[in-house]
Amino acid sequence: QVQLVESGGGSVQAGGSLRLTCAAPEYVYRSNLMTWFRQPPGKEREGVAAIYTGFGSTHYAASVKGRFTISKDNAKNTVYLQMNSLKPEDTAMYYCAAQDRQLTGTWTDDRSFGYWGQGTQVTVSS
Repeated sequence: QVQLVESGGGSVQAGGSLRLTCAAPEYVYRSNLMTWFRQPPGKEREGVAAIYTGFGSTHYAASVKGRFTISKDNAKNTVYLQMNSLKPEDTAMYYCAAQDRQLTGTWTDDRSFGYWGQGTQVTVSS
């Protein structure tokens, strides 16, 4: 089963920064929608930020806009999530996902994403 490879999680104090990395196979990455999702303890999974690897357009959840930045490196088939000014409410397991091209859905609709990473834990203490 194809998996995306994530790295970069960890524990930081409020106000700190982390950068998450997600590497994908080229055939998954190319001209596709890739989203970072997160799932806080006891809550549902939610979309955080997304990028179209072809055009480069981006989307952000209102809760992270202005603090998080999603970017890509086409030469490395890699997507990044730079997280600044972290808050305790950002604590969650973060997942990288790529859309299944056979399905349609918005950037927050996790049912249309067929490729997932293993998840990386982000913990922000106050």
